[in-house]
Amino acid sequence: MSSIVQTQTTSFKKELYEAVHNLATDTLKIALYTASADLNEATTVYSTTAEVAGTGYVAGGVTLTGVTISSSEYTAYVDFADVVFNASVTSRCALIYNSSKANKSIAVLDFGSDKTSTNFTITMPVNGATTALIRSSN
Repeated sequence: MSSIVQTQTTSFKKELYEAVHNLATDTLKIALYTASADLNEATTVYSTTAEVAGTGYVAGGVTLTGVTISSSEYTAYVDFADVVFNASVTSRCALIYNSSKANKSIAVLDFGSDKTSTNFTITMPVNGATTALIRSSN
């Protein structure tokens, strides 16, 4: 049975304290997955298992751009530019991972249902302490 849970992965949180990731300089990627994916807090690395296939889609996904790290009061957060896959695919979720660090996982995005598009676009939320996909607070 697959399990898709939108979350920062537990391994990512641990690796932040170990100084494994530098989100400002490392190459971060995002890959798309089908509803049969098993992506959740226990995901540790990028895998091709249940990754989408479609015209124009390349395994491993695309590189995230526009990475901005900010803070507000007790919260640090990361923003990314919107992502466009020039591919015709159906996807249920995505994995953000660090290709500079042995493809270690960062976060799972759950789309809530299958999404189909010929230019699959992920619109990132407003960059803010309460809205960013990746954030940490006390």
